[in-house]
Amino acid sequence: MLYFERGSESDVITPDEARAALTGVLDRLGARERVLAIPPDFTRFHSQAGMLTCFAFDYYGDRLTDVLPALGTHSPMTAEQLDEMFPGIPHSLFREHDWREGVVTLGDVPAEVVREVSGGVVDYAWPAQVDHLLTDGGHDLMLSIGQVVPHEVVGMANHSKNIFVGTGGPEGINKSHFLGAAYGMERMMGRADTPVRRVLDYACEHFATELPILYVQTVIGRGDAGALELRGLYIGDGRECFERAAALSLKVNFEMLDQPLKKVVVYLDPSEFKSTWLGNKSIYRTRMAIADEGELIVLAPGVREFGEDPEIDRLIRAYGYCGTPAVMEAMAANPELAQNQSAAAHLIHGSSEGRFSITYCPGHLSEEEIRGVNFEYAPLEEMLQRYDPATLKDGVNVMDDGEEIFYISNPAIGLWSWRQRFEQSE
Repeated sequence: MLYFERGSESDVITPDEARAALTGVLDRLGARERVLAIPPDFTRFHSQAGMLTCFAFDYYGDRLTDVLPALGTHSPMTAEQLDEMFPGIPHSLFREHDWREGVVTLGDVPAEVVREVSGGVVDYAWPAQVDHLLTDGGHDLMLSIGQVVPHEVVGMANHSKNIFVGTGGPEGINKSHFLGAAYGMERMMGRADTPVRRVLDYACEHFATELPILYVQTVIGRGDAGALELRGLYIGDGRECFERAAALSLKVNFEMLDQPLKKVVVYLDPSEFKSTWLGNKSIYRTRMAIADEGELIVLAPGVREFGEDPEIDRLIRAYGYCGTPAVMEAMAANPELAQNQSAAAHLIHGSSEGRFSITYCPGHLSEEEIRGVNFEYAPLEEMLQRYDPATLKDGVNVMDDGEEIFYISNPAIGLWSWRQRFEQSE
């Protein structure tokens, strides 16, 4: 059921309006005694899910018994991050998702289903894994809160992805990521109906019907002055709220270009991007816009590691971003990579497949480390002097010497594509 919907390309939903919308829906649901909130972690700070989680806490008080940030494989949130994203919610309510050990399997999507939806690209069953708190916590309401935005693994982020990946386990995360990579992210990004989404939908329909989940979905856009604004809010217990949000996100977050871009400069906010695992959104979200033999420069002052999980970090350092054929060969020859399919998928995602160059300018990694994973390297301070985020505007900029670049201040909130390449990927 769709309980609330509001949104358009020009809409700006104020915090007071968002609070009224959410509390109105919660009123309609009736009394609840044990409520679990499942917002994103700090890597989705701009989703405004933190604000909505705080509204839920204000509404339920001590009946909001648990807050489980949907970490997936990301690092746990720090106390400072909790205070910034969820001001006023006691730290004692937060639970840390243990994606390797703290999960249960609700059921398996059969291999024949996965094979069919992927067009035969992969042939394995997929386990619907969730944090044990969802089955053992005794909750009579679960608020799955987050932003719908183009995504490299599933096509459009959120809805059931927040549950089965955000609170998922190693096999579920690994196999879903590899399914997306093997099928081809350029065939999926910006689309609500993809092989990975169909697998998640199957899991929802067959294994999660007893979970009392209410989805609270946001769509975030950038205003004329550059500030991020809440363009859409959709609340429901089925797929319709996701579909409405995805349709708006495609209009708000997807920039279609008439010509491919020769040089793209992306800035990674140091408070949000501390690893290439996250920072490679600069690659995922721009790859369809960059011309053959073009150049991507990533200004990454906060990047200090490759993977947020120590084992994944080690695998990235060992194998590097080497392109699909090399990753497939490495998986065939090395069981450690074959058994960590999400890491293998990430290595595929983070390569341009030799089509354009990628130059990382990190704040805390050495030139040797960057070149060791097959990126080009440039000193951060030198590149910040030339491409100053304080003076650049999103979109086309012409430098003093006549060089033309396309600047992106936050790759997490958008998707960019050359029209012809997007049409060819359909």
